[in-house]
Amino acid sequence: MSENKWEKLQAALGATGISIKDVAEAAGIAPSSLFRALSGQTKAPRAETVDKLEAAFVALTTARMASFRDTLALYGFNPIKNPNDLMASHMSTLNRTRKYFGTDGIRGRVNSFPMTAEVAYRVGMAAGKMFMSSDNRRHLAVIGKDTRLSGYMIEPALVAGFTSVGMDVRLFGPLPTPGVAMMTRSMRADLGVMISASHNPYYDNGIKLFGPDGYKLSDEVELAIEARMDGNILDGIAEPQHLGRVHRVDDAQYRYVEIAKATFPKNLLLKGLRIVIDCANGAAYKVAPTTLYELGAEIFCLGVSPDGMNINEKCGSTQPQAMAEKVKELRADIGIALDGDADRLVICDEKGTIVDGDQIMAIIAISLATKGQLKGGGLVATVMSNLGLERLMASKGLTLERTKVGDRYVMEKMREGGFNLGGEQSGHVIMLDHATTGDGLIAALQVLAVLVESGRPMSELARQFEPVPQLLKNVRFTGDSPLNREDVKQAIADGEATLKGTGRVLVRPSGTEPLIRVMAEGDDAAQVRAVVDQIIGAISG
Repeated sequence: MSENKWEKLQAALGATGISIKDVAEAAGIAPSSLFRALSGQTKAPRAETVDKLEAAFVALTTARMASFRDTLALYGFNPIKNPNDLMASHMSTLNRTRKYFGTDGIRGRVNSFPMTAEVAYRVGMAAGKMFMSSDNRRHLAVIGKDTRLSGYMIEPALVAGFTSVGMDVRLFGPLPTPGVAMMTRSMRADLGVMISASHNPYYDNGIKLFGPDGYKLSDEVELAIEARMDGNILDGIAEPQHLGRVHRVDDAQYRYVEIAKATFPKNLLLKGLRIVIDCANGAAYKVAPTTLYELGAEIFCLGVSPDGMNINEKCGSTQPQAMAEKVKELRADIGIALDGDADRLVICDEKGTIVDGDQIMAIIAISLATKGQLKGGGLVATVMSNLGLERLMASKGLTLERTKVGDRYVMEKMREGGFNLGGEQSGHVIMLDHATTGDGLIAALQVLAVLVESGRPMSELARQFEPVPQLLKNVRFTGDSPLNREDVKQAIADGEATLKGTGRVLVRPSGTEPLIRVMAEGDDAAQVRAVVDQIIGAISG
């Protein structure tokens, strides 16, 4: 094994012009021992030595990525078949070279790079080949989508890519993102794909990939897929008799409904509850109402008439006003709004007051803790979650672990620390006992279970903690990041000192725009506002 990798590494070094001496020094290995192996005086280095050299080589190549993107494809690095833990230490550098994948798969405006049929075709070929093993069996990819018109363009392009390398495909049709993740694992597929741009408008679309375990792919695997996409894409295509076959799975939605219902306590029913459900004209437009109805609720539906272009339009979790108004109009007990791919939710109480993800996590966390079912000693949230949630958890003897913004970072921390609950203020709620990604419907069912058990109105249940006054403002900039300037650093330090003990300051750059996001929270709203304005003044100055 090490001899083969050693030979590949030598070939790659020759292709790039990077010297073995530079690689050895970067890996912290004496070059003299490698020179003897190169001259044939000794055998190939040990496997762990080659792994260190491989990681160092990729790191050095990355520094020249503008001109050497094809080198990784030539090298054929495959983290699925040849894992290398040391590669993780170079991910922050490697990620700056990304061409297709963003923070949550590939996403963009349809028929504009990277969301084109050609890119989808290359994703199918590259990812399909990477996840195919040498086993003498049929390999399988499963594909779900939301209701966007462009899904009819992206789906067949992916199918063409997968089948061209010999991978079979099963098509689910409209299905929530968490449903695709679940079905990937339950059907023992090699790869799962969700075609969706989540809460974005219809003219955007995206491609999310899941491994055979149902979890989103790591940065390392996504980068390796990119390299294959830009390399010789025809390398390894199937012979005509070995092309993949395609079938539709007609009962995918019903399978997901049964999985979702199974997460609701068997001794409870929703009978007597009046529920407004807004499906955002998206992926859950059939499964969410069906699930709630079969559990006994009286349901009133919004956003269940998709036409390919009305997904997330004046409806769903990002625009829940219509849901809130309908709850008041019909005197419903609760309103539930999902987004386009149903991996996040927003709730409103019987008075039409919106309940955000922090309060939803608090409801579920306290319920689980009371039953002795909360794992990890607390929950995981992002840096944007309200300080009030942290104080609530502390008052119950529980912890709140914070991560960077993004559900993938929440998931990483949950798996690392053994937590079974985490999420974001925006409504992504991850319950690892039930799903491998955020699931708006399943999270809603857990809140409904607490609502039924408690016998209290949602307006009381939703106020688990008193939110600390929180203010977020964005400031646009041009040129170099103002966060490097001394006056800005001083303004941030002054703000932190002002709120020390009563609040906190968070200043971070946007990951997609030339914006600096300034957030502060504390017990005194006027003080919070003054701190934010002071920092923004320094950034703008």
